[in-house]
Amino acid sequence: MFMVFSMSGEADLAAIGALMSDRTRATILTTLLNGGLTSASQLADRAGVSRSLASSHLRKLTEGGLIAVEPRQRQRLYRLSGQHVADALEVLLFMAPAGTVNSLRASRERDNLREARLCYDHLAGRVGVALTDGLTGAGLLRETPGGYEITGRGASAFRQLDIDVEILAARERPLTRACMDRSEGRHHLAGQLGAALTGELLQRGWLESREASRVVRLSIAGREGLVDALGVSIPSAEEADEPAPSFPQPLPGELHVHPSPGTADPSAPQPHGAHHHTHHGLRGVPAA
Repeated sequence: MFMVFSMSGEADLAAIGALMSDRTRATILTTLLNGGLTSASQLADRAGVSRSLASSHLRKLTEGGLIAVEPRQRQRLYRLSGQHVADALEVLLFMAPAGTVNSLRASRERDNLREARLCYDHLAGRVGVALTDGLTGAGLLRETPGGYEITGRGASAFRQLDIDVEILAARERPLTRACMDRSEGRHHLAGQLGAALTGELLQRGWLESREASRVVRLSIAGREGLVDALGVSIPSAEEADEPAPSFPQPLPGELHVHPSPGTADPSAPQPHGAHHHTHHGLRGVPAA
């Protein structure tokens, strides 16, 4: 983990603040909360800047330890440098004021983010909260003062999705965690199980994603699959009386790359959640 010390010997918080204070770099960081690998060109387009200017900002963020770069064939793909950066961004997003919505595009983006988004490696938004409610309602999870407990019935159900709860529980990161949803004002599932479940939904095509965006969409196959596999029904935006999300189709050549579960880099986002994540309980939890 990157750390700068000031002349007093304390950690130089201002150095990290300076990296995040630029709007272009802030956009790059929040975009990389999608948990995947994203190209420099897509990050430049997302931030609305030239490729050369984006490269300068990406270099500063890389040198500052907030993001990492991975060469893939002829491309250089970027990601957050680890779970600790995602945690810090989640807390800062909860503290930050809402951005100004002054265009139809921005309004659609806001509605889409509220509907369903990636909170680094787990599902957030209305769909994320509804999924968590469904898991508790079906008796697969049990609410506890510190988050959630997996029931015996839940462990069996998750095994049908190739998620082995015992293997997840043996890792350092908490098995389950309650993460405060920034847009819904309620908790959604995070931790090892939240990451593993979201990764499985992405791999099966039940969640659809785009490069350079945190927005995801629960597909028709996903709604049906969740009912069949877990007995969880997620109402559509119309059924929930929410604005219908507008999810454009990927442009030719667009690809949102999620590292495979077997990646050897322990700091890289992994769908089955192999990161350490400090458990904060229900009060003061990171928000997304």
